[in-house]
Amino acid sequence: MVPTRTWLLTWTTYGAWLPGDPRGFVSPVVTESGSRELHNRYGDRYDADMPGLARYARSAMKEEPVRLTPEQAGAVAVQFRETAAVRGWHLPALAVMANHVHLVVAAGEATPTGKLIGDFKAYSARRLNAEFGRRERWWTERGSGRLLPDDRAVGRAVAYVLSQERPLVVWAAG
Repeated sequence: MVPTRTWLLTWTTYGAWLPGDPRGFVSPVVTESGSRELHNRYGDRYDADMPGLARYARSAMKEEPVRLTPEQAGAVAVQFRETAAVRGWHLPALAVMANHVHLVVAAGEATPTGKLIGDFKAYSARRLNAEFGRRERWWTERGSGRLLPDDRAVGRAVAYVLSQERPLVVWAAG
């Protein structure tokens, strides 16, 4: 059996939840010393409410923001499960909201976070383009991948994903 690690993956739809947002965000921020930090580890607090960063992010947008419809969210959820199955990853839970997604996924220890996020985003974007019309960007450029350190953290992440407010789709492995 291949050793696995479990992650809480989160990313947003394009333009719907920008860096600097008062609700909180996970993006690199510049510290007082001038270095860039990403507060993306399990237990880190989210950065929030940076109006200048939000204005800059809005000015850099190349398309209108995306808010998923219930039909689009359903297609995305199906694609997430298919992608996990094809890759041999275990997907304990997922939630798709109009402006972001959460997935709890277990994958081989050698699987980089970027591979997980990249594959889920790429295959779901292809499905959205095929079923709902072509867009250049459905998702934000990056996402958050928090490595869950133990079974307790995995359980808490699954509970968090399943208790989202106003989800369009929530799913848990049986």
